Amino acid sequence: MFVKKLVEIAAKKPGGSSSEGLRANDVEPRVSLHYGIPSGSHLFAYDPIQKILAVSTKDGRIKFFGKDQTQALLASEETSSSKFLEFVQNQGILLNVNAKNQIEVWDLDKKLLSHVHVFNGEITSFRVMQNTPYFYVGDSSGNVSVFKIEQDSGQVIQMEYTIPYLASNGSPVEASDDTSVVSILPQPTAESKRILLVFSSWFIALWDIKESKPVLKTGGHGMVKQDAKKATCACWVCPSGTRVLVGYSNGDILIWSIPSKGECSPESSAMICKLNLGYKSEKIPIVSLKWVYAEGKASRVYVIASSSNLLQVVLLNEQTETRMIKLGLHVSEPCADMEMIIADVNEQSKHKQDYLFVLGKSGRVYAYDDYMIEKYLIQSQSKSPPSLPKETVIKLPFSDSSSITVGKFLTNPSHLLNLSDEDYAQQAKDAAAFLPFQTVPKEGSCSAHFPGFTKVKNVYITGHSDGTIGVWDLTCPFPIPLLFLKEQTDQDISSRGTAALTALHYDSNSRLLVSGDQNGMVRLYRFKPEPYLTENSFIPFQGSSKKGNNHIVQSVKYIKLTGSITCIQKSQNSKHLAIGSDQGHVSLVDIEKATVLYTKHIASDICSGIISFQFESCIVQGFEKNVLVVAMRDSSVLALDSDTGNMIGTNMIKPKKPFKALFMQILDGKQDSSGNGFDINKESTVEEISTRQPSVLLCSEKAIYIYSLAHVVQGVKKILHKKKFSSLSICSASTFNGTSGVGLTLVFTDGTVEIRSLPELSLLKQTSIRGFTYSSPKPNLLPEITISASCDGDLVMVNGDDELIVSSVLPQKDTFRLVDSLTRVYKKDNAVSHEGIITSGVASSPKEKKGMFGSVFKTKSKRTTDTETESTKETVEELSKIFSTANFPWNNNVESKREANTVTRVDDEEELDIDDIDIDDLHHQQQQQEQPKEQGILSGLNKQKLANKFSIFKGKLKQMTAKNEKSVVTNEETHEETSGATVDQIKKKYGFASSEEMGAAKMAQSKLQDNLRKLQGISLRTTEMEDTAKSFSSTAKELLTAVEFNNRQSSKS
Repeated sequence: MFVKKLVEIAAKKPGGSSSEGLRANDVEPRVSLHYGIPSGSHLFAYDPIQKILAVSTKDGRIKFFGKDQTQALLASEETSSSKFLEFVQNQGILLNVNAKNQIEVWDLDKKLLSHVHVFNGEITSFRVMQNTPYFYVGDSSGNVSVFKIEQDSGQVIQMEYTIPYLASNGSPVEASDDTSVVSILPQPTAESKRILLVFSSWFIALWDIKESKPVLKTGGHGMVKQDAKKATCACWVCPSGTRVLVGYSNGDILIWSIPSKGECSPESSAMICKLNLGYKSEKIPIVSLKWVYAEGKASRVYVIASSSNLLQVVLLNEQTETRMIKLGLHVSEPCADMEMIIADVNEQSKHKQDYLFVLGKSGRVYAYDDYMIEKYLIQSQSKSPPSLPKETVIKLPFSDSSSITVGKFLTNPSHLLNLSDEDYAQQAKDAAAFLPFQTVPKEGSCSAHFPGFTKVKNVYITGHSDGTIGVWDLTCPFPIPLLFLKEQTDQDISSRGTAALTALHYDSNSRLLVSGDQNGMVRLYRFKPEPYLTENSFIPFQGSSKKGNNHIVQSVKYIKLTGSITCIQKSQNSKHLAIGSDQGHVSLVDIEKATVLYTKHIASDICSGIISFQFESCIVQGFEKNVLVVAMRDSSVLALDSDTGNMIGTNMIKPKKPFKALFMQILDGKQDSSGNGFDINKESTVEEISTRQPSVLLCSEKAIYIYSLAHVVQGVKKILHKKKFSSLSICSASTFNGTSGVGLTLVFTDGTVEIRSLPELSLLKQTSIRGFTYSSPKPNLLPEITISASCDGDLVMVNGDDELIVSSVLPQKDTFRLVDSLTRVYKKDNAVSHEGIITSGVASSPKEKKGMFGSVFKTKSKRTTDTETESTKETVEELSKIFSTANFPWNNNVESKREANTVTRVDDEEELDIDDIDIDDLHHQQQQQEQPKEQGILSGLNKQKLANKFSIFKGKLKQMTAKNEKSVVTNEETHEETSGATVDQIKKKYGFASSEEMGAAKMAQSKLQDNLRKLQGISLRTTEMEDTAKSFSSTAKELLTAVEFNNRQSSKS
């Protein structure tokens, strides 16, 4: 026997599965659908042209929401949270900066991560220059770098153009100063010409891109710092770019005046207004500011503070200084981010369809009607102020007021085709959208017609906390409501009560749907034969009426039992139902009469409660018996006589160390020749039992056991296979039918998914569902996550009201239809071509209303002369020339060393050739390298760098001179003239040198003399440049000392 066992083990194929069972190639675990808001969401981005909302998570996933029910979930290899997230608008490109300072380029058209650029430094600010391929990156050292996205490859290339801290600030870095760039704001109407840089140390600089110099410095110099506050965020609050709002770490919110074109004097900038919103008294840092421009007096700014539930909205107009009008939105939790959503224009709506989306710390999304916010701010001082804007929680459409407590997923591969792809595509446009801006539902829109369970490919039945049963079509990647069943009248509710549903069972053969709730109420719904009539087929989403259900539901019966219902199972050979409760009661019910035949209580010393049972027939002592195999919550297994309820065996099967049981299933083996049942008295070996006869699979949180059904019925503990888990806990287990056998799917609490073969329990494949975490519910509370499994291995996981995840196991199985079209959020064919620069987050207006912001902002009236119109094509071409030139070569040298491991470079550089050097042109090259002009002492440093380059040239030239002295240069050109060749042959014959050799020698001698002349010239010029650099260095030190002295004198005065 021992030798036989070794042979069987050796015969098994790699992966642990036998040749007759399920193999690793038969399974492919994967996430096939994600619907809703992913867990761990914490950052927004929005493309107002394509109407795409992006939500990034803390584990490297990004969810996209587009129009017409489109959704797509993409995941990075890095499980890092996002620091910055911004669209390249209308291009189908999203840029994500993660916590590891990696810049990710996401291609929405191809739905993949096209490139990752590793930035060697701490990124503290990020901004895309819209309508161009460029974006800015600010770091903790105070420097700003410029990057370009290659259109074809999606590669990120760092440009030569930089903005060093010394250039923008003009003063040395003190040890106590925080030089981080916290905000980069292209100036409205001049986005390609000037950008505003806000530093953490209060300092604000307006940078001229073409001139490569600051035209304004304010905010940080000459101000007495009363407390150690730092700038945290900023936004424009003027369509012409003359006012900027800055938030600080101590709760201050200040408005600064910024000069427009031609107004570059220091007097033109000043702090002109302070918004007192109550954050400073508690020193709560400001984390986010967003401004919305509106006609007239309705322009407003939205403010979020750190760890605060209060989101404040302030009107910015001529009354701001004397009377501040504000609105406080008390969000249900602390706010993490916000985004303004510009929805499609609805002709039927009476007002604008714009929404304010707020992202909570928990990852939930809240929506406010922005029109109601604007209306409240304008009319709040009137005699009849409007009501406060209401908060709407964005959640799954399964129910408006209740959550899912139990589910059942039915897949019907042999379904009769009911709807075409075109029909489903139309339903996607007509159905209620998950997000308000995705699709504006038509008036009187209804749910789809319910054709019957057998005519829908994927049916998802949900039980809710208010007792409602929902039937959904999950054939497409979004749920379509078909049918709702619930108590219809107050009299029904008072007589039977409503409680959360805890168990569901559907039998397709008898068209029977059974539900059980926490109070022990069991409802039996008998459906009419299909197909259903269509005259009353449309059932409102809010719920169905009795009249609306008459064409579907034939009868409803009620049974009241003891305890909370935990499991329901129908016998295939009789019209009986077995119902279990959490108190250990097993009841057998007659379906037709709706009566209880018997109730048995099974006691437990550890944890009472039935988790599962299954009917089976077997031969006991020569007689066929109907057996009910019961699994307890404490991992005990026993067999009852289903006709009487009496226990057949002498003992219950218990493990030595029990854990909470989750799942039980009878695995059918090969039947013997006797026919229907199997004889438990027949002596068989363990191997024969595991392969030929039925067995019982029991899964608990920490272990899996497979017992022989024959031994379970006898009450004898005989383990065929087992597997224990020490570190991880199982939260869900289910079986599926593969092409070559039966498999087991295990879902662990950390999202790990294992596929194992049966009955060997060998591991076939393993994967992970990112973002999935399961926590055991507290006593007397239902779990937030419900998991339902189909016979094909598809798992439907619903996480509260936020997200629905479907994972599939079998390869080449199309679980859903229209997957490609309903996950394409970016409409490349509908891309809008916009000329000019679009201000991010601001509705650009070439003209400003007279008196806008009043005396507070003192806006210049001559706005038309300052308006700058730009052509996108010309702008990109001009920026390409500017950004391709090193404006500060000394800084680029430092940056190139710092970025040596991150920036793509050509490793095989061309070797320096003496012939490439022109002594007479050196002065011209020096002038070229100084364009654009540098300011102050910085220009001298360019010459020092040039001197260093000449020193390198000198060394290489010496090597090349020595090489020329040792080798003779030969001319490789051939002469085709017959006469010349003949003369050379005659000379060679008599020992004379040919004309070619003589010419080559003269050329080599001439070239050597020329190289020596160049070397002498370079040596002289290098010495001259070194002396000049020393002179400039001395001058710079003297100038720096004078500047510091003047600053100290001014601060004392």
